[in-house]
Amino acid sequence: MESNNPDADVGDKCNLNGDCSPAVIKQPFDLNNAKNIDDIFEPSELKFDEEPDYEDPDIKEKKKEIEKCLENPDFVNLEQWQSFAKGKGGLISDDYRRKIWPLLVGVTQAEMTEPPSLDELSTHIEYNQVVLDVNRSLKRFPPGIPYEQRVALQDQLTVLILRVIMKYPHLKYYQGYHDVAITLLLVCGDRASFPLLCRLSYGPSAPLAPFMQTTMQPTQHLLNYMLPVLYRADRAVAECLYKAQVGTMFALPWYLTWFGHSLNKYTDVVRLYDYFLCAPPLFPVYVTAAIVLHRAHDVLDCECDMAMLHCLLSRLPDDLPFEDILVTAKILYEENDPFDLEAEVEALEMREEEQRRLDEERLKRRQAATRARAAGGLASRLARYMPAALRRLPLSRRAVLATATVLLGVYVYYRPDLLFNRRRENGLEL
Repeated sequence: MESNNPDADVGDKCNLNGDCSPAVIKQPFDLNNAKNIDDIFEPSELKFDEEPDYEDPDIKEKKKEIEKCLENPDFVNLEQWQSFAKGKGGLISDDYRRKIWPLLVGVTQAEMTEPPSLDELSTHIEYNQVVLDVNRSLKRFPPGIPYEQRVALQDQLTVLILRVIMKYPHLKYYQGYHDVAITLLLVCGDRASFPLLCRLSYGPSAPLAPFMQTTMQPTQHLLNYMLPVLYRADRAVAECLYKAQVGTMFALPWYLTWFGHSLNKYTDVVRLYDYFLCAPPLFPVYVTAAIVLHRAHDVLDCECDMAMLHCLLSRLPDDLPFEDILVTAKILYEENDPFDLEAEVEALEMREEEQRRLDEERLKRRQAATRARAAGGLASRLARYMPAALRRLPLSRRAVLATATVLLGVYVYYRPDLLFNRRRENGLEL
């Protein structure tokens, strides 16, 4: 999945597989303000104390199959690992994930090299911003770990992110990238998480590549696929969102971080990662649609107001049944191929652009009317103080005199010293 040319530039055009066309000119690193998901809401503390149900007979049987395959992983094809990851319960535990996640994206043992020290990377232009984001992500660390271990984990996370953006300097670091990186690091460790994160960030089907462009346009475009999927599945819900003009911003943190920023249960996060690592790049968007459909009753009961609906949808409940949601998302994907939705997405974006244009024109007319009323009020007030002789002059001459009077008043207001000196020269000063 990785290109042999790590220095190739990447532009702002991404297709449905996450492939981004080359940019003509390299641009220096900078943080795009529109990519700041931390302004939407802060992450809640991640709960690590819940284990999957090992008493489920299906999960017990699956566990035996996984262990048997891990005895000779070289003789197991990719489809089998993908079947484990997508099936009920996913990969069950981090012990299995640590070995299987790299296999799902084609990471080899030779790529799992020792990371450099943090001191070696501390001169990078993005160092301070990455450290700041890592410090903000402490709520996503396992609670109760010793101080020394927490500091070591923070350093490992900083090194992991800097290694990737140094390897691919054309990619733009975005706030939220650290939420993906910490999940990989917690599961796979620092040696395996680096090539794994590289696979997700750069390549023909890299799912994070659209998020790492100069602008948010590729990300917003892909997230817009959620709306026609909703419209086809539940027209009442889709029309409610459209009427309230709630858009897709409520789902932006979900998509940018693969829900790593928004969910409270660690087991839910890694379960989704099991599936996303071997699913089409756009599949997380279908999961967002499935979540909205799961909450259709709440949406329809909510007041049809943008702020109210955004607040409702952006807060994910703790009890979402993700096994059912993933099944729904799979059905939605099979019934609504992304390529079949392109025309609907294009029409949607054209309507949004037209609405923006109309809103801008309406705002300009409102501002012009406000200025006209203010000018009319000023003229009316001046007319009240205008001598009757002046009011009898033709309109054009009155306008000239009125303007001259206003200018003289303004001039005297800002330069009273001139009038004061003239009065004193004429012997008028008392």
